[in-house]
Amino acid sequence: MGLSLRRFTFYFLGIFILTFGIALSIRSNLGTAPFDALLVGMYRSFGLTIGSWEIILGLFLVLCNAVAGRRRPEFLALLTSLITGAGIDLWMYLLTEWLQPETIFSRIICLVIGIVFGGLGIAVNLQADFAPNPLDRSMQIITRLTGLNFAISRALISIVLVFFAFIFGGPIGVGTILSAFFSGVMINLFVPLVAKLDRKHTQEGVSS
Repeated sequence: MGLSLRRFTFYFLGIFILTFGIALSIRSNLGTAPFDALLVGMYRSFGLTIGSWEIILGLFLVLCNAVAGRRRPEFLALLTSLITGAGIDLWMYLLTEWLQPETIFSRIICLVIGIVFGGLGIAVNLQADFAPNPLDRSMQIITRLTGLNFAISRALISIVLVFFAFIFGGPIGVGTILSAFFSGVMINLFVPLVAKLDRKHTQEGVSS
């Protein structure tokens, strides 16, 4: 698989998986990841769609990342926000039609699967190293500047996001706490696994 094709495959597959996980977490009604809780809170407070706020806040993060990283704004990262926003709205529409978790058990299962898929999607997207999600870039910048691992950097960002999500009435609950602490763990778990799988396929492609 050529380099460009490989990167685009990881890129779109990562967003596809990530947005599915986000929508599942939202549909669990147990609270969702801090950033997604903020998106829902903005949607409840000001209208538009959840995906639209992904795009708007994505632009804000791109500018913040540029200042923190002392580099030019990665406006290409807005492409990720655009696709992610569209993916969230699409999955929310589809899941609303056929997924109605009513029992606490089904809601917990929905949440757990959402957190796992969210971490996997981010790991796959990071492997593409192409127009990363602005929030993931923030995590990378903090990790680089502080020497902390992905899990701790993600947790620090989550604390700030939970604060703002609370202000705007986002769905904060047990799911928010679990996402805040386990999303980074899932990313740490999946990043080396995805990288290993990528290297394996690359080597097989070269040898063939």
